[in-house]
Amino acid sequence: MSTVAVALGGVVGALARYALGVAWPTGAGAFPWTTFAVNVSGCLLVGVLLVRLLEAGAVHPLWRPFLGTGVLGGYTTFSTYAVDTRTLAAGGHPGVAVAYALGTLVAALLAVQVGVIAGRAVFRVGRGGT
Repeated sequence: MSTVAVALGGVVGALARYALGVAWPTGAGAFPWTTFAVNVSGCLLVGVLLVRLLEAGAVHPLWRPFLGTGVLGGYTTFSTYAVDTRTLAAGGHPGVAVAYALGTLVAALLAVQVGVIAGRAVFRVGRGGT
């Protein structure tokens, strides 16, 4: 049953990412703001989700595969991040490539931490569920 949850969640996440990419496409050689925003917002949501699932009380066991692996796994796209970085570098935009590669990494890590802090505030749990 968890495979079905992951698959259904993946469809939801991938469709959301696709819709954002269509709504805000990135031009050649430009900073890929849409992919950056998708990955950073996905990391923020991972932080919130993990607090909810692991610290804020019992939930149905299918929520984690559906929301975490499925929706957020389908929504975030670190493979596109890697391809975008390579394409920018190979296309004569090494400064943009470096800014994108490092900026995404730093912003994504910070977003997870902010998500954890926000999740603990929203769900009123302390570190480790206390």
